Amino acid sequence: MTTKIGENAGLVWRALAEGALESKALKKATKLNDKDLFAAIGWLAREGKVTLTDTEKDVLVSLQ
Repeated sequence: MTTKIGENAGLVWRALAEGALESKALKKATKLNDKDLFAAIGWLAREGKVTLTDTEKDVLVSLQ
């Protein structure tokens, strides 16, 4: 499971290399389900690689 989360974190990282995305757009860009997307975001957040910002309707995710 850890390997899958790491691989999904790579997908998220590559999608964010284009610029910050809200979680809905990030989900669409990576084609991950909610569980896998947020596990990958959590992995990157734990490593200090992403910044999470609350917006009115979503969460904006960007690379550090």
